[in-house]
Amino acid sequence: MLVAQNLSLTVADEPHLVDVSFQMERGGLYTILGRTLAGKTTLLKSIAGLLETDSGQITLDGGDFSSEPVWRRNVAMVYQQFINYPHLSVAANIAFPLKKQKLDRAEIQSRVTAAMEQVGLQGFEDRKIQELSGGQQQRVALARSLAKRSEILLLDEPLVNLDYKLREQLRDELKGLISAEFNAQGIVVYSSTDPREAMQFGGKVIVMDEGRVLQQGSAKDVFEHPATTRVAEITNDPGMNLWQADRDAEQFRVSETLSLSVPKHLAKTDAGPCVIGFRANDVVIDEAGSNFRVELSEISGSETILHLRQGESRMIARVEGVLDVSLDDQVPIRFKTDHLYAFSADNSLLHSPYGSQT
Repeated sequence: MLVAQNLSLTVADEPHLVDVSFQMERGGLYTILGRTLAGKTTLLKSIAGLLETDSGQITLDGGDFSSEPVWRRNVAMVYQQFINYPHLSVAANIAFPLKKQKLDRAEIQSRVTAAMEQVGLQGFEDRKIQELSGGQQQRVALARSLAKRSEILLLDEPLVNLDYKLREQLRDELKGLISAEFNAQGIVVYSSTDPREAMQFGGKVIVMDEGRVLQQGSAKDVFEHPATTRVAEITNDPGMNLWQADRDAEQFRVSETLSLSVPKHLAKTDAGPCVIGFRANDVVIDEAGSNFRVELSEISGSETILHLRQGESRMIARVEGVLDVSLDDQVPIRFKTDHLYAFSADNSLLHSPYGSQT
């Protein structure tokens, strides 16, 4: 088990990690989810020993891991920047850390061959790095880490620099690959800014923001039961729509012209100020709905993303199909109130449409 206790790190008066604690079991896949500058890379480098924290401790299976020098930590790390050795062939890139470990030639050859097969690079042994596509270069970096057969594999946004189709393909392959490779022995830690990746990988999710851990749990629980409005924003793309409201007997009053009926699952919310939340796909265009003005329309494949406004109330809607709308058009919106979230005035979760957290 990998355990971090109260890790903190400040650089040039800027907090990079603030009292970070977690536990990671062997055989587990963990996704660190957060936006840019959340502290994800800093945390991974701290685990790898590339950064020393100001305070706190990391242990592995009960032993002090924090004091282990980098070269003694059985850790492999894959970066988003395709870090390879351009003067070496693909096979030599993968073999490089194994030679540093002074493994015998036969063992190195066996591991290199196996790793290349795992990432689909058979036949590329003698190619130079500059002859490869971006996706192939990232496969080389991944193969080099797999060949090390480390106890801990750290993946720092490894797909972020790839185009959409290749990113989707490699994400599916990577999930199966790391599950098979590490089974019950290794620990895989994957960092991402993309909530869809976190949900697709499954496993455990650690939500970070400004160096702090905001929530930890299964991907399902974090998605269905965001602990705060900030977690709700981070774990959704687009971020969850959040409105200040005033709860009365039958409605959530958002403004003088906008109110939403209180659904059954939120019947126990107290009267008074609160925050209601709903996802971008929890709205429907309906002639009987309330009109919102279009501020921006974006077509994304077979969906349309609408940035809408009514008075001071703004929202983002994701609707199926390609809509022919223009700036300042009025679009009638009906809300799926059975999907509403309720947060307290201080932004903590009160009630989820998914019931109690498991």
